[in-house]
Amino acid sequence: MAYPQFKCCIIIGAGPAGMTAALYLSRFHRKVTVVDAGNSRARWIPQSHNCPGFPAGLSGDELLARLHTQAAQYGTQVTRARASQLERVDGGFRVTDSGGEQYHARTVLLATGIEDVLPPQPWVEKAVGCGALRLCAICDGFEASDGDLAVYGPLHSAIEHAKFMRTYSAAVTLVQSDDEPVDAQLRQRADELGIVLMKKPVDLLFDGERCGFIGSSGKRYDFDTVYPVLGSRSQANLAIELGARVDEGNELVVDAHQMTSICGLYAIGDVVSALNQISVAVGHAAVAATAIHNVLPRNLRG
Repeated sequence: MAYPQFKCCIIIGAGPAGMTAALYLSRFHRKVTVVDAGNSRARWIPQSHNCPGFPAGLSGDELLARLHTQAAQYGTQVTRARASQLERVDGGFRVTDSGGEQYHARTVLLATGIEDVLPPQPWVEKAVGCGALRLCAICDGFEASDGDLAVYGPLHSAIEHAKFMRTYSAAVTLVQSDDEPVDAQLRQRADELGIVLMKKPVDLLFDGERCGFIGSSGKRYDFDTVYPVLGSRSQANLAIELGARVDEGNELVVDAHQMTSICGLYAIGDVVSALNQISVAVGHAAVAATAIHNVLPRNLRG
């Protein structure tokens, strides 16, 4: 069956991964459809100095705007909608968005990312904006160097994050988000690493500049920077419902060309089992877009 406007690829997600893939495919003279719900994780970045080529740094919003502008120069258009269903059809795939609009293409590229689990506080976005709350130690741990730092999360997973933060500061406190008891072995390990342990607090506060915790005794403990490590939610549901293989974290498993276990369905960026970094997402995009171009029928110039 032939479908109207049967494109070469539908890209779901217009963050750094999705827009880089769109740029590559558009420059390969391929017709793509980009569907995006507008919730890129990159929008949380207040100022990144970890993005290659931008020594003065740039915000997540600025990076996204640049990527959209660059891809648009080659004909890429982004449809603002949430993809709600992904199906196999004769000759490729069909994507339906939340408004009922349908898109057809020979291949699909998922760049839907992950969603961070954040403290349920109304001030979270303001705290992230001023650096009191930071989401990625690899991205911005350098900027927190030598500060009084807290890692907030479940005891046994947060200890590894606290260990990593000792790269940047001698003053690191692990603040439990759970009630898991601290055994002697873990306490000894924390002592050896120079990590202070703090039991689950009564409350998490933000005064407009710094975040702090109210301990069980009622005492307030303030920190220059707090890193919440409360987990994340994979945005791989569309592929999972289609039967794509995932790992224990519900992140999609892909081959060397970024193709999932479903032929013609590719995945890139944070939705894949990999280091959640812009540079990694961009690399995934280059690999996947080139692979997609190469498996499609040749588009020879006349």
